[in-house]
Amino acid sequence: MSEVLYQKLQNLFKREQIRINEPLAKHTTFQIGGPADYLLLPKEDTQVAEAVALCKEEGVPFFILGKGSNLLVSDEGYRGVIIKLAENFSHIDIKGNKVTAQSGASLYDMADSIAEHGLCGFEFASGIPGTLGGAVTMNAGAYGGEMKDIISDAVVMDLNGNKHFLKKEELRLGYRKSVVQEEHMVVLEASFLLETGKEEDIRAGIAELTRKREEKQPLEYASAGSTFKRPEGYFAGKLIMDSDLRGYQVGNAQVSEKHCGFVINKGGATAQEVYTLIQDVIRIVYEKQGVRLEPEVRLLGDFGNKKGKASK
Repeated sequence: MSEVLYQKLQNLFKREQIRINEPLAKHTTFQIGGPADYLLLPKEDTQVAEAVALCKEEGVPFFILGKGSNLLVSDEGYRGVIIKLAENFSHIDIKGNKVTAQSGASLYDMADSIAEHGLCGFEFASGIPGTLGGAVTMNAGAYGGEMKDIISDAVVMDLNGNKHFLKKEELRLGYRKSVVQEEHMVVLEASFLLETGKEEDIRAGIAELTRKREEKQPLEYASAGSTFKRPEGYFAGKLIMDSDLRGYQVGNAQVSEKHCGFVINKGGATAQEVYTLIQDVIRIVYEKQGVRLEPEVRLLGDFGNKKGKASK
């Protein structure tokens, strides 16, 4: 990256908000990924807009990152600027039955704060390992609940740095998709209208969902959560299991023996190993079951002759 870009970044961010050649393995739940040229840690909407504008002005690729929970970054890393909206961008405000939070707030922290205020409806999201921004972008869901069930509205930013207030229907939330994803916008904050309840009952519900996750999911290993989208009329994990792929391994990447819908990093797995395993699973399941699986995990960086489509 050019010295000119670095000097311009220093005009927008404090030194501690700029990281150079930052290993992205430290910023993804897969614990995989090479270095980014720059990683920025904005704290306000204006800094996000300024960073995006600068990248566009300089012709530098950029990517908006949350907790990195649904992402596979290539071993070579990312030649560009990562703009991370996570713990640095995570204020939560609760007034009455309305909850508003910045996009970097973790779903776990939100669920805890919401329970403390005696509000229910957010319990399903308590164990999803990501941030609010990613959850809205992908309409995240679990155990019968989805973001579209409870969201009221969101503030998003387009790639020209303009902010837009979108009501629930304008977000066009569907299965693992939204207008935010389709039009490459960035979620800055979102609001929810929830029902009142008893804190002890809400926490009991969260505890029960946690128990189910621990019982059924390989939480002891690094992963990106559920690896494949659910094919209509099927369950990805069962298709993989029925194709005799339980425990299938490429290097240190493995189809979980506990839940076949998860690809796990057994320790030291490379991005290429995970990518190869995913492609093997897609091919073998199609050959044996006649159903073509689609990855839920997004790619960032260069994977041989395939570029991660997530890069801007």
